[in-house]
Amino acid sequence: MAKDISQAVREVCLSFPETEEVVSHGSPDFRVIGGKTFATYSINHHGDGHLALWLRSPPGAQSLYVDAEPEYFYVPPYVGPSGWLGVDLDKGLSWLRIADLVREAYVEVAPKSLTTDLGPTIEITPPTETIDPEVFDPFVAPHAQEKLEVVREICLALPETIESTQFGNPCFKAGKKNFCSLNFHSGRMRLATWAGEEGQATLTFDERYSIPAFTGHNGWLELDIHEDLLRDEAQSLIEVSYRHFALKRMLKALDG
Repeated sequence: MAKDISQAVREVCLSFPETEEVVSHGSPDFRVIGGKTFATYSINHHGDGHLALWLRSPPGAQSLYVDAEPEYFYVPPYVGPSGWLGVDLDKGLSWLRIADLVREAYVEVAPKSLTTDLGPTIEITPPTETIDPEVFDPFVAPHAQEKLEVVREICLALPETIESTQFGNPCFKAGKKNFCSLNFHSGRMRLATWAGEEGQATLTFDERYSIPAFTGHNGWLELDIHEDLLRDEAQSLIEVSYRHFALKRMLKALDG
């Protein structure tokens, strides 16, 4: 049967004693049950283009691998300064070697009672497929492209706006300030704009709206547009946000 990279990752990581998969910050973590994480499966994290495992590594191993074979290994964000190793899974590295690296990561965190008689590393048959392109980048889906185009038309019609990216997601800026972005959270497409505390209080009575974890305290709001994007609704939200961030000359041009 055909096997993709995601299936191969789980086959390797769950082959060790008393391991489990737990979703953390949107990515699958592989842990010793009741203990520490030894691997994180990273799929295009913030648009970085990597399909990879982040692995707990012994002291000094990260620099050794990255310096010797940068075509396969890199320093991942967040956990990289602690010595973790980024391992690309779709660049031709042997899956037997990947399994050995995962074993090395497991041994770093597992109690000795689990590693003393660990036995041989799994001899995995390599995957024959990568992953669904829409899993790697949800914005390539036709429905996402259609909604992005609507938002793009609204935003770029406003004075002095440009399209950019933020954490790998499309965003739109008034001058240098972001006033609108799109993202996927829990598999659903969302439109993020500034609404202020009053706007948040008013709109969140509608279950399609939510206050995002990291920017909500600054007045931002998210609208679930996975099924439907109402152009008039989106335009109203976007213009309120634009007016909050735009310079006086931009507002003059808008109202003129």
